[in-house]
Amino acid sequence: MRRSTLSMRPREAPDADDGSASLEFLVAGMVLLVPIVYVVVTLGVIQTHALGVQAAARHVARAVAVSTGPDAAAERAAIITEAVAAEYGVDPRGVTLGLSCSGVGACPRAGDVVTVTASAEVVLPLVPPVLGLDRFARVPVEATAVQRMSRVWGTS
Repeated sequence: MRRSTLSMRPREAPDADDGSASLEFLVAGMVLLVPIVYVVVTLGVIQTHALGVQAAARHVARAVAVSTGPDAAAERAAIITEAVAAEYGVDPRGVTLGLSCSGVGACPRAGDVVTVTASAEVVLPLVPPVLGLDRFARVPVEATAVQRMSRVWGTS
């Protein structure tokens, strides 16, 4: 009978690192993955609020430009701000609108260029209200839209 040459080799001693690759992968993966996921989620929330504020400024500027007068413009601005804030998940009470005109006098008025500035603060996700951390973990976002008013604005 022939003996196998494999059985005659001496057995290797077990290495101390055997089986640690999976543990290293899990630990390193969690240490790297959790912060990366948090950054991605946070950037998504900030981007959503930035898009919402930008849409609010743009739509309010258009609504002011096509409204029939200052009262109608203020009413439309409030309605549009609430609708856009709800669409983008922004707190409508946290959206601040500013309206300015290029000329001197009452604003808005016919023939001017109206500038609408919308701003809000984004609260970072998963920041606890311990020691007031939630007050400092905010990112301000702001957007500006410009619209030319009609020369006959407010005459009807």
